[in-house]
Amino acid sequence: MNLFVFGLGFTARHFVERARGRFGQVRATVTDPARAGPSDLADLRAFGPESDDPRIAADLADSDILLVSAPPGRDGDTVLARYRDAIATSRIRWIGYLSTIGVYGDHEGAWIDEGTTPVPVSARSRGRLSVETDWLSLGAETGKAVQVFRLSGIYGPGRNPIVKLREGKSQRIIKPGQVFNRIHVDDIATTLLASIARPRGGATYNVTDDAPTPPQVVTEYAAKLAGLPLPPEVDFETADLSPMARSFYGENKRVRNRLIREELGVTLAYPTYREGLAALVTDARD
Repeated sequence: MNLFVFGLGFTARHFVERARGRFGQVRATVTDPARAGPSDLADLRAFGPESDDPRIAADLADSDILLVSAPPGRDGDTVLARYRDAIATSRIRWIGYLSTIGVYGDHEGAWIDEGTTPVPVSARSRGRLSVETDWLSLGAETGKAVQVFRLSGIYGPGRNPIVKLREGKSQRIIKPGQVFNRIHVDDIATTLLASIARPRGGATYNVTDDAPTPPQVVTEYAAKLAGLPLPPEVDFETADLSPMARSFYGENKRVRNRLIREELGVTLAYPTYREGLAALVTDARD
């Protein structure tokens, strides 16, 4: 099989690292291959706001598996806008679109699953939900197996609370009742591989851990594991947060992952933040 990836970012790169030996050819897009430097994971292609590598259409025709990790543009999904026909007429048989649990909106801390009706709050999440629909429509029209993966807060090597503590960029933000789900990047890769082995066109999966937890509790656990001092507590109302970060706190929910376990047979290596952070400390990869 040949793999094509739109958007070789943190999550997609880890997937390719895990799965590289399963594919004959791996091609992937980045905004600027010159700045990305040489890669032994994939043949890199430019995919930018204005212009693309002219080889992409031929690459898609020669691919079997397509992973879409590139974020939407202002006017919808840039991949579909430019390559819908090329994808529709290709031999690609499995398409994975990486989305976010943000599409569900705020549920005041209640438990939700894939059957919960999305009520996105932010324009960003409304755009994501619209793009999900567009990709699923492509699958329905072409018979290709399109799956949507709604990811919770992603962490892993180089991107986790321990790193933030060491860099002095961590805060213990206190908002009573607030919880977040998380997911280790390795468990995302496991789920994608399981779906490739068991494709189901039109499927939507929550890819998340088993332990929605207040963010300050995770910070405290990370500091204890790494032997680092705790940052002071900061009230949410007065915290110095970017508009995007503040918007995350406007959505409170507990997300179930039953479908990936029961349908895809996924066993999470890191079912809670405790196992995930402990492994990062042990492996010295944080």
